[in-house]
Amino acid sequence: MGFFTSTQLRSTSRPNGQILSCASCGLYGKVHSPKMEAYGKFHKKIMIIGEASGEIEDRMGKPWQGKTGLLLKRTLKELGVDLFEDCVSINACRCHPMDENGKNREPETHEVTCCSKFLFEDIKHFEPNVIIPLGGVACFALLNNRWKHDLGGISKWRGFTIPDQELVAWVCPTYHPSYVSREEQDQSIQLIWEEDLRRAIALSSTSTSKNKEPRITILEDDLTPLLSIQSDLIAFDYETTGIKPQAKGHRIICVAVADIPDHAFVFLLPKQKEERQPFLDLLSNNLIGKMAHNAKFEDTWSEVRLKQTIRNWTFDTMLASHLLDNRPGITGLKFQIYTNFGVIDYDSEIAPYIKNSDDKGSNALNNIHTVLQSKQLTNVLLQYCAMDAIYTYRLALKQQQIMRFTFLPF
Repeated sequence: MGFFTSTQLRSTSRPNGQILSCASCGLYGKVHSPKMEAYGKFHKKIMIIGEASGEIEDRMGKPWQGKTGLLLKRTLKELGVDLFEDCVSINACRCHPMDENGKNREPETHEVTCCSKFLFEDIKHFEPNVIIPLGGVACFALLNNRWKHDLGGISKWRGFTIPDQELVAWVCPTYHPSYVSREEQDQSIQLIWEEDLRRAIALSSTSTSKNKEPRITILEDDLTPLLSIQSDLIAFDYETTGIKPQAKGHRIICVAVADIPDHAFVFLLPKQKEERQPFLDLLSNNLIGKMAHNAKFEDTWSEVRLKQTIRNWTFDTMLASHLLDNRPGITGLKFQIYTNFGVIDYDSEIAPYIKNSDDKGSNALNNIHTVLQSKQLTNVLLQYCAMDAIYTYRLALKQQQIMRFTFLPF
């Protein structure tokens, strides 16, 4: 059953020395239904991403035919959705993976990666409003080559409704029905799964909106424009030479101050105190509330390196993230930016320079100083810092709305 073109059997991409092609994967030669096509009439513009076809699906040539499929179909029906009429179903791995005894098994990372181009071709072709990755393998297929941080498992991602800006769709991960079926004695798993699906389905008639492009003002020599800020609330961010400021040689490299959700000032921190003074005055202004993501970081660096106490701390988006959802691994700013605003990567170019080596301890110097040797990289750093401040401001406003937060100084 030859369903492959010569182009599909070739790949010019060889990450880690592995050729990403159907030929290098090899599953297609062992199954009844190779490269199973997307299936469903898609009336409600919902795309379901499964893990891989099982033995029954492979034999019948369409997805969700076994016990797991019946559970998914029944649950969606209870929520007002017909699996095959309203959705289109695809798999992270298009061919049936099986062990040496012909039994079902989880697809290997290489097998899923070889199929990734088909996944994104289908997303581009169908233009879904909602994408529901079911389980860790589906999440991996959708995010692995796009999310540059620790991916984690499905428990980290389930329940979020992500307005993915690249895919122009709501990404709503949840458990795979096979997991729900195995945990049938734990009623809470079923209820969580149903609520995740209900939340995703509610977005099926809603398109994602494009984030407003922010304005960034780079201050080169004069910081006095900071004194003209009219807002009673700012979010700010430091890029520094490391995690802790106490060790010799550490310094703040650049600063971004977002005065509204769509604008930030950003600048390399002047070496002379008199040149820094407008920024120090801003930090000490008790009439202006201060926000940051992990405010302890900016507070400590300000005390140690600027000899400046920050007045009127108002909100910490990292602490709010933990209060709203106490799962581990989700309070980082980049994770919060992606899950809340759908921006998946604006830091990959600068990340190697600001990452601290884990084996050198928290007092170690990173390589951010080398960025300053290049005007182009310096500009990238400033833009990155500004985006951190702007999205911290936007995140704070969204969290405060959820929490019905009333501003009170610390």
